[in-house]
Amino acid sequence: MQVSNDLYHENQLLRRKLREFLSQARENEQKQRRFHEQELRLISTPSLTELLQRLLFNYRTAFRLDTVSLVLHDPEYEIQRILEEEGVRLEEMEQLLFQHDADSLDNLFGVSAEPRLGKYRKHEHRFLFAENTTRLHSVALLPLVRYGKVIGSLNLGSTQEGRYLDGAATDFLQRLATVVAICVENATNHERLKRVGLTDSLTGVNNRRFFDQRLQEEVGRAQRSNEPLTCLFMDVDHFKKVNDQHGHQTGDQVLRVVAGLIREQLRASDVLGRYGGEEFAALLVNAPSEAAMEIAERIRAVIEAHLFRTLEGESLSATISIGVASLQRIENENDPSVLATGLVDRADQAVYSAKNQGRNRVVLEG
Repeated sequence: MQVSNDLYHENQLLRRKLREFLSQARENEQKQRRFHEQELRLISTPSLTELLQRLLFNYRTAFRLDTVSLVLHDPEYEIQRILEEEGVRLEEMEQLLFQHDADSLDNLFGVSAEPRLGKYRKHEHRFLFAENTTRLHSVALLPLVRYGKVIGSLNLGSTQEGRYLDGAATDFLQRLATVVAICVENATNHERLKRVGLTDSLTGVNNRRFFDQRLQEEVGRAQRSNEPLTCLFMDVDHFKKVNDQHGHQTGDQVLRVVAGLIREQLRASDVLGRYGGEEFAALLVNAPSEAAMEIAERIRAVIEAHLFRTLEGESLSATISIGVASLQRIENENDPSVLATGLVDRADQAVYSAKNQGRNRVVLEG
């Protein structure tokens, strides 16, 4: 009788273990299927903006994670400019972070650059998550590696201490890190190629085509959000004399430097384009005319104060005239293209006023 009871209990124990094993197997199968589905979605996403959306929000939901953050090595601010030019408000993507040098990432992952799982250590890991992140207890830190270099880190955070354990199997996570690294690189390269036809080859700023495209978008956004939008139209004074007296190569160099000086005075959210010849235009997002006048005056002053050089090393001065116009609501007119054309035309007319008043000045429309 005792033997029979022992066999019964042993049988029940084996059955329970078998059920647990099958349950774990089904869970792993479901997890693998979700991983595969997410991989396919990531790989089929050419847009950098959409890719980041999938990683930071969709992935967190799909795997019931408390926090997902992405850190990207962006030494030249290139990725940030790409996203801002696409209309992304970086302040709204709190868990998207940037590192201007790779030291912190290299120190974290070391030479092996393998996923790190285990306890969350604030002093070591805080640069990987937004400041207001919910208190974490365990993390999975996945290095994004391309051609032997760490280009970023995908970071999964949990409030559960045992969610990610040091020494746990990382096959899924290693594969995920590889896929994400390739997708980030491909999406960034796609954006670079897209901008080849939208960038002025001489000055490196946006060209007229890109500016006109963003003008329509920003006017539409300003209409919806009721935020101010101001246009600066800028014309380098007496530029023909520079070409005539010093040659076109010096003239080109002056335009390159002027473009750089203008860009330095603008905010990351502003849009700068070479409109044609020696003309530049800028859209100042969420900037009323008073703030735009201050920015325009800084641009005028920094160009006037700059010491330009000819190819022979001789000193050369240059000034700029700037017209300022703000988006106006026109009765019975809601077409963004009509409002956009009117905005630039009024800024252009203000430049003519600046020229007629003696050049090297900023003039507000009207």
